[in-house]
Amino acid sequence: MKVIFLGDVVGEPGRDTLRVAIPRLKDLYAPDFIIINGENAAGGHGITPRLAIDLMRSGADAVTLGDHTWDQKEIFGFFSQEPRLVRPMNYPPGTPGSGFVIVQGNGKKLAVVNALGRTFMGPDVDNPFLLIKPLLEGLRRETPCILVDFHGEATSEKIAFGRHIDGQASIVVGTHTHVQTADEAILPGGTAYLTDAGFTGAHDSVIGREVAPVIQKFVTLLPSKFPLATAGLQADGLFAELDEATGRALRIERFQIKVAPDAVAAAK
Repeated sequence: MKVIFLGDVVGEPGRDTLRVAIPRLKDLYAPDFIIINGENAAGGHGITPRLAIDLMRSGADAVTLGDHTWDQKEIFGFFSQEPRLVRPMNYPPGTPGSGFVIVQGNGKKLAVVNALGRTFMGPDVDNPFLLIKPLLEGLRRETPCILVDFHGEATSEKIAFGRHIDGQASIVVGTHTHVQTADEAILPGGTAYLTDAGFTGAHDSVIGREVAPVIQKFVTLLPSKFPLATAGLQADGLFAELDEATGRALRIERFQIKVAPDAVAAAK
């Protein structure tokens, strides 16, 4: 099984980048499934039903989220309509939506799980380290191929989480920091691991925002607005190949796909 995961899609520049990058990634890797983190799709703050549908029309088989899940109020009721929109599994019971989904295609099944870290993060969520193993055990009855998007700030927490479920998930990939790490590896138990996938959007920026206002905030400590950047479009993510019988990773490769403005214009 071949799987592509794309890091956080940031605003309209990220959505524009996707439309060009996904056809290229399909040509390069011929994936069975494409999973996208979309929690910054709405101007960098959450996601709306329309934008979730847009990401899926662009090629996403499932869309994971994170700490900005609830930023757009219209998304609350959408979870009951679209199971492929996956919010963190460690929100309290009764929260709208689900922390996992099983997607199917090409005669294959992939379980997609979203979990939210707690170190240096805002929402007071339940401990993902305690909740993840029972969830994975249940999912493995349906398919041994499982991707976990761990949305967190601290590299130590992400690495520990990957080691915690090594051999029980096929892929553990971090999101949230918007900076792609260079530590891709297949862990001893067979799990493909990357601390952060990076982000999809304007990279001539500070993690997707215009440079000058961010610098001004650090210099003056005064409140500032951080408009989305628009230059240097790039899609960050990973490709992994899995053994369908065992769920073990056979290969992991990170990528950065640069997208020219004229290609975006042609795709619209």
